[in-house]
Amino acid sequence: MSFTQYKPVRTRLQRSELAVPGSNPSMFEKALKSDADYIFLDCEDAVAPDDKEQARKNIIQALNDLDWAGHGKTISVRINGLDTHYMYRDVVDIVEQAGHRLDTILIPKVGTPSDVYMVDCMLTQIEEARKIKNPIGIECLIEIALGMVNVEAIAQSSKRLEALHFGVADFAASCRARTVVIGGLNPDYPGDQWHSSLQRMVIACRAYGIRAIDGPFGDFNDPEGYTAAAMRAAALGYEGKWAIHPSQIALANEVMSPPPKEVERAKRILAAMDEAAKAGKGAVVLDGRMIDLASSRMAENVVRMANVIDAKAKK
Repeated sequence: MSFTQYKPVRTRLQRSELAVPGSNPSMFEKALKSDADYIFLDCEDAVAPDDKEQARKNIIQALNDLDWAGHGKTISVRINGLDTHYMYRDVVDIVEQAGHRLDTILIPKVGTPSDVYMVDCMLTQIEEARKIKNPIGIECLIEIALGMVNVEAIAQSSKRLEALHFGVADFAASCRARTVVIGGLNPDYPGDQWHSSLQRMVIACRAYGIRAIDGPFGDFNDPEGYTAAAMRAAALGYEGKWAIHPSQIALANEVMSPPPKEVERAKRILAAMDEAAKAGKGAVVLDGRMIDLASSRMAENVVRMANVIDAKAKK
């Protein structure tokens, strides 16, 4: 291992991430009672300009009135972009009036580390003024070409930063990519057109100890397409995926949870490596295959995730 290491910032279960428009409060209670690990109440793309102010008020009320933590939810708010005049009021009004009930702020269309710095500075001042004891985390959407170019720097931009999300729809628009369905594959491309971007982002996340979350799949009438997209992301190391419809929550939870057989084998690997260490060996054969310290590190990741899932299920 390198002498320079970045430990994971924070562990949160984020297999499924349900997007809820702030302009539609009738959906809040349903989201609260859903099986989603993570909810973000949206001020941005899902809200029409004329509804921005009311959506913000709806979100403040929902944060204060509904017991998100008691239902095992990580609760976040996606603010408007820094290039709009809505953003500063999103941060000031929501955090001043309901920041003590908020886990993270999701910043859209992040292009440079300074975008994160601005929100970080605002949060720090409001928390101090309002005596908010638990610091609010920051998560960023990498969904424009500038953000992907700067993704490694963005991943190091703030001690508050917990996760990066791949926003495939706006990213496609930013790159002028030809798409068939949001998050799906274009049959004219010989493979996965999002692979290189997904891989670059997850490497930045893992290098600097933050979570990697895949974005939306637009056709909620295509569960097979959603599952395939989620499986590709999971194979690369992503630990969660957005759900833009309640029907996608169970799919995300299933794909992003390690299968029981994988958990059982991971535990056997750790037990075998423990025995090998006691015998002064660095590698051992298990089920006809050589396993070593790298195998042990992969197994630890699987068992750690399984333990977090089990802990939530017992609450």
